[in-house]
Amino acid sequence: MSKKNKFFLIVFFGCISLSFTLIQTNFKLVDATKSNASTLISAPRNLTIEFIRDTKGVKIIDPTPEYSWEVPKEVTEQSAYQILVASSKKAIKSNIGDVWNSGKVTNNSSTNISYQGDTLEEGKTYYWTVRIWNGKNISSTYAIDQSFIIGKANTYISTRNSFKIDSIMPKVFLQREQDYFLDFGKAAFANLCFTYEAKTNDTLTFRIGEQLENASINRAPSKKSNIRYQEIKVPVIAGKKTYLLPITPDKRNTLKGKALPLPSGFPVLMPFRYAEVEGVQGVIKANDFIQLAYHSYWEDTASNFISSDTILNQVWDLCKYSIKATTFNGLYVDGDRERIPYEADAYLNQLSHYSVDQEYAMARQTIEYFMSNPTWPTEWQQHMALMFYADYMYTGNTELIKKYYQQLKHKTLMELSREDGLISSTKATPEFMKKLGFKNKKDKLKDITDWPPANWGGDPKVTGERDGFVFMPYNTVVNAFYYKNMLIMAEFANILGKKSEAIAFTTKAEKVKKTINSKLFDAEKGYYIDGEGTEHASIHANMMPLAFGLVPEEYKSSVVKFVKSRGMACSVYGAQYLMEALYNANEEDYALQLLTSTSKRSWYNMIRIGSTITLEAWDMQYKPNADWNHAWGAVPANAIPRGLWGIMPKTPGYGIATINPQLGGLENSKIEVPTLKGKIKATYFKDAKGTKKYRIDIPGNMVAEFNLKNLSSEKWRHNGKKIKANSKPILLFSGTHEIEISK
Repeated sequence: MSKKNKFFLIVFFGCISLSFTLIQTNFKLVDATKSNASTLISAPRNLTIEFIRDTKGVKIIDPTPEYSWEVPKEVTEQSAYQILVASSKKAIKSNIGDVWNSGKVTNNSSTNISYQGDTLEEGKTYYWTVRIWNGKNISSTYAIDQSFIIGKANTYISTRNSFKIDSIMPKVFLQREQDYFLDFGKAAFANLCFTYEAKTNDTLTFRIGEQLENASINRAPSKKSNIRYQEIKVPVIAGKKTYLLPITPDKRNTLKGKALPLPSGFPVLMPFRYAEVEGVQGVIKANDFIQLAYHSYWEDTASNFISSDTILNQVWDLCKYSIKATTFNGLYVDGDRERIPYEADAYLNQLSHYSVDQEYAMARQTIEYFMSNPTWPTEWQQHMALMFYADYMYTGNTELIKKYYQQLKHKTLMELSREDGLISSTKATPEFMKKLGFKNKKDKLKDITDWPPANWGGDPKVTGERDGFVFMPYNTVVNAFYYKNMLIMAEFANILGKKSEAIAFTTKAEKVKKTINSKLFDAEKGYYIDGEGTEHASIHANMMPLAFGLVPEEYKSSVVKFVKSRGMACSVYGAQYLMEALYNANEEDYALQLLTSTSKRSWYNMIRIGSTITLEAWDMQYKPNADWNHAWGAVPANAIPRGLWGIMPKTPGYGIATINPQLGGLENSKIEVPTLKGKIKATYFKDAKGTKKYRIDIPGNMVAEFNLKNLSSEKWRHNGKKIKANSKPILLFSGTHEIEISK
């Protein structure tokens, strides 16, 4: 054989051998892939962009949006992630990030990951997904992708969420002698859609309202009140089947002044639960009538609470639903009487909304609105720092702080302080009012403490909600808020790297605290007075310092005693700070007593008189012009998760959660609290031997601190293992935990 032929044979067999080797290698690669697939960890779930869960119909206005996802509980902790953003569905399904591929980022952050890719184009639809790695460097598959549309940028940086419409059939449908009666179960900001086949042109008479009187809709609510009722004549035409009720808009809350207009495309809405239909010819059925209830994006299953106390359960249901029902306008408004956003109302809404649904976009939009649309009460300006802080703690996001930091300084009223640290709204000049965002030179601040005042509207029967508070130029309530504002601003300054300003804010906080405790505390009587120059003491002047951590340890006992002596001597707004004060002071039994009270000044009273949304006041006698749909009355929606169960973020974005139950005399309870990282779930019961048993579920990528105070003499077990109870909390990592405490 020639050398040439030998060479070709060697090459030929070499190629065959190489091909066979490659085939074997390829098979091994395929096998390895299959093997790896079987060991992949669970994929991230519940993706959000700009805190929006369902992006359908939403236009993201931030050109560099933030991405978040939930790490499955079984993964425990994320060690790295990879985000893909694609220009098409095909690309994202092929795991191609042609717009942005973050690459593998070694980081355990699963929230607030800012976009860093190519410029996103207005009006274009994009798709994104993410995969993660666990502590053993095992990756997940990619999550189910989420699409989003980039909208037109404006002065806001936060994106408004979408709306939902619930179609509700009557729970009660009765034919009476003169009309038909419909009860939809709950009041809602709604319209009514109905189907009716008229044989000839005719007219139906509809009556809709919130309140019953002698088994019929109250057709003549007090002229002072804002309980809603309307009679509407509807022409029905032969050949037409479907109608929308032509509700007459209320001039006060829809057509003039500061009232927010309804979102584009909405029909006229009115809060109502009941309807009556008169003039019907022929036969109609219950499903011919649908209550169209409008509200912001909402997931009913995001939260849950139940306990051994049936009244507490009813109060929770009332308050949770109240938050849902009052989100119809896209921003937090005060109720149907005015439909105006007010800072204090909004803050209470915000805390409760966070506690019952995983919704942060609405609060962020409302915060931005207030920065150029302030309202007159002094303390309402001071609520802005509280709103920013709640947003920061629940989301971990700092964008709003960075954008509004300088303007927020004015909202604290720090420029109105005197040498000893106390501030007074009487020092506000027209120039300062302009800094706050007021546009009229005649605008002035006015201390409010609580609302309404005694003899409000010239009615001597109105006792007021201020517990006799005596207004002085330098008062305790305003300065308690100021102290809390300074602590918040010190933290914000540190976030922004402004160390010298952080020190300055801390110094101001210490100074005003010292002055409040030296000049506004009556050491002989053991309580705080209302202000400089009066000896009067109210519940407000004492519960606010207690709620904000102003009270030195040696004063706490007497201050708590005074607060408890006043009962519920505050409005539904003041109840927020009363509950915070009581839980801060470990007064769990008294707090539960107030939450489950059946007196006239109670949440149960709202249920008893027939409302399904919280009132603006405890009862109409305390505020004759109150409305029946005011979410600032829904304090238990946040007091139960945050106070009674003690579930709150300890570090921003729920990096670390706190669980400090103060369940009082409850025999059992179960709760689910939404967070950006997933639900915290907890159950509690006492067995026949008196052993307290807790079961706590912590979502992935979170650590919680579980703490029960004053139990050092009892026996503790954590997941079956004996542990020593001390002042340090038990650390709960992602997963399920069983805690038993026995004598």
